[in-house]
Amino acid sequence: MKPGTDEQWFEHWKAERFRWYTDLGIRASKLRLRPHESNELAHYAKACVDVEYEFPFGWSELEGVANRTDFDLKRHAEYSGKALEYFDQQTRERYVPYVIEPSAGVDRSLLTFLVDAFEEVVTEKGETERFMRLHPRLAPIKVAVFPLVNKAGMPELARTVFESIRKRFRCFYDDGGAIGRRYRRQDEAGTPFGVTIDFDTLGEKGPELKDTVTLRDRDTMQQERVAADQLPERLHETMQ
Repeated sequence: MKPGTDEQWFEHWKAERFRWYTDLGIRASKLRLRPHESNELAHYAKACVDVEYEFPFGWSELEGVANRTDFDLKRHAEYSGKALEYFDQQTRERYVPYVIEPSAGVDRSLLTFLVDAFEEVVTEKGETERFMRLHPRLAPIKVAVFPLVNKAGMPELARTVFESIRKRFRCFYDDGGAIGRRYRRQDEAGTPFGVTIDFDTLGEKGPELKDTVTLRDRDTMQQERVAADQLPERLHETMQ
């Protein structure tokens, strides 16, 4: 970037990097931007901030965003003997660009997403339920498909629904145990949506519900009826 615009771009990248975490589900209340004090700054940096997360053990850095000025390119030019100037054809100016460096690590980010998503809830019955509230874009399994019971044609219908969505979303089919227990397993795995094929799907409770399925949201636990042939599009909407 052109010298003199670096502070503007530094502010831009501070905001963008903070937003990247919140857009993927990290709670903003657990994040902060901590500016480096003058005695912390690297010798090449004009300014630097750390994006920090409040872990159970305290605040810790996720990444740094540094205004490195033109230090890097000037040093490369010095030792390579190659001019690294930029020529602006409109203004006819030559200058060594300034560099803003966001520096994030995959391991720290992954740890943060897992820590922030994990939650334990004690029910009125005194039971502990565990949730991995990963953002749908990060969840390894996007949708789980369940037949309510393993009879009355439900498994066959469930397999049909499963096949209709697996080409667009990473899915898991589960027909083992009580439906509540299956929900819990997927909640712990971080699966954001569950699809259940039940007696309504078969039309046993009225023709108006035939060929519809129950779509369950992991975080709100709200359920809605969705026409089976509209399920892929509805899931696409909810993944955003």
